[in-house]
Amino acid sequence: MTDYSDLKATFINCTLKKSPDVSNTEGLMKVSQAVMEKQGVAAETIRLVDHRIAPGVYPDMREHGWDRDDWPEIWQRVKAADILVVGTPIWLGEESSVARMLIERLYAQSGDMNEKGQYGYYGKVGGCLVTGNEDGIKHVAMSVLYALQHVGYTIPPQADAGWIGEAGPGPSYLDAGSGGPQNDFTQRNTTFMSWNLMHMAALLKRAGGLPAQGNSRRDWDAGERFDHPNPEYR
Repeated sequence: MTDYSDLKATFINCTLKKSPDVSNTEGLMKVSQAVMEKQGVAAETIRLVDHRIAPGVYPDMREHGWDRDDWPEIWQRVKAADILVVGTPIWLGEESSVARMLIERLYAQSGDMNEKGQYGYYGKVGGCLVTGNEDGIKHVAMSVLYALQHVGYTIPPQADAGWIGEAGPGPSYLDAGSGGPQNDFTQRNTTFMSWNLMHMAALLKRAGGLPAQGNSRRDWDAGERFDHPNPEYR
């Protein structure tokens, strides 16, 4: 049995509901968190709407006219994690506005470099959990997971899961009689996602991250072209 006790996971809940209101998205996220914690992963959940996060694409929006921005503190927790799981409800077929704001703030840090000169998210893995009462799980996961890989996260196989019940008004995931917590398809995919995130994170961490050959921004800026075929391009 592989030991995952050296891994850290941050679950960011992008519900529109402030605590202590019940979040159905968080209900599903706790299933994944429980799987990981059973394997020794140090996991935490952040409900983003409980914090004052300024919109924008800069690391600290206080430097751009906002009187408060809690993102720099949250960023330190995201930066320390090997695994990031974004949880979001579906509204009008899309991820929540809070999820989009999270992606923008993650993008704000995408130019940071690691010790190899790679972009800072290299070597970390990402996943996505979705709940709601309307269609769109795959569409939302496509959007969120694309954004995560674009800034540098590695996305393993089966890195998303969700539950929507019947389309239209009806019970939410945690509502009595919804069938959500007992749904085999949802629970199977959530479990597979959790394990695949742990497998990939462990592989990357124990290999020292991704090799820097061919992808170091620092070396590129220094003139290295990694066998680019155009000899005139310097």
